[in-house]
Amino acid sequence: MKILVTGGAGFIGSHLVDRLVENGHKVYVLDNLTTGSLNNINKAVTFLELDINSKKTLNAISSIRPEIVFHLAAQVSVQASIENPVFDGKTNILGSVNLLKSCVNSGVRKTIFASSAAVYGNPQYLPVNEKHPITPLSFYGASKYASENYIQVFHHLFKLNYAILRYANVYGPRQSARGEGGVVAKFTECILNNKTPKVFGSGLQTRDFIYVEDIVSANLAALEKPGSQLVNVSTNSATSINHLLEIYGEVINKKVNACRLNARTGDVMHSRLDNQLAKTALNWQADNSLFEGISKTIQGWNR
Repeated sequence: MKILVTGGAGFIGSHLVDRLVENGHKVYVLDNLTTGSLNNINKAVTFLELDINSKKTLNAISSIRPEIVFHLAAQVSVQASIENPVFDGKTNILGSVNLLKSCVNSGVRKTIFASSAAVYGNPQYLPVNEKHPITPLSFYGASKYASENYIQVFHHLFKLNYAILRYANVYGPRQSARGEGGVVAKFTECILNNKTPKVFGSGLQTRDFIYVEDIVSANLAALEKPGSQLVNVSTNSATSINHLLEIYGEVINKKVNACRLNARTGDVMHSRLDNQLAKTALNWQADNSLFEGISKTIQGWNR
């Protein structure tokens, strides 16, 4: 199958590309390398260094005529979205519209979109299911939700099928520990460099951590599934930051101490996504325990 992956040089996108190549697909990667890396790009793909807002992207997709487009290219920094909402909107909303228009013009069968738990905002109940109110707390969350709406309208008007996958807290090798890098990436880098990881607040705050391989398998399940879907992709389990440190200690067989700092304003205390719909709609479930995922992350770091 001929497949295009936007953001295919990034953390999640590159893992997805590797699996698509492994499964025998003809893969094209479109990435402007703002946050992606050439080192992540599989040697078997055709790489296009383009921005999703570029007119050249329209021409490239028209020339390739892929059957499926995985859309992972995005501005992913919550803080950057607050500081520069225009750039966030241009990248995440207008970039998505440009891509969707290209897909319709080129006869793409289905788009699979990387969305985020950020669309929900502060949970009103746990676990958060797909019927939870949409109240994003950042322009990043708002732009992801706007893109979801555009995708659904393109489906209504032009019959472009879609899968919208709302990711929980993704972690794994190739994730940056800088900027908006997740807590797992930051802890891993600290521990491997014999530095003390930082914990903000009590450490009792919980997150739904999901290993990148399980995100990839959800994308592949959406590829095989006919029609359109909107689902959470998560483990539906809550892990406190303090317990996360304990798991690191179990993996490296050494107690991990942390530098305790004041809680950060605006941090969500608890987050957990219901994944029941993904299980039924995609016949998918997460297979990696947090211990297994952390072990693989440490083993694959900087490789």
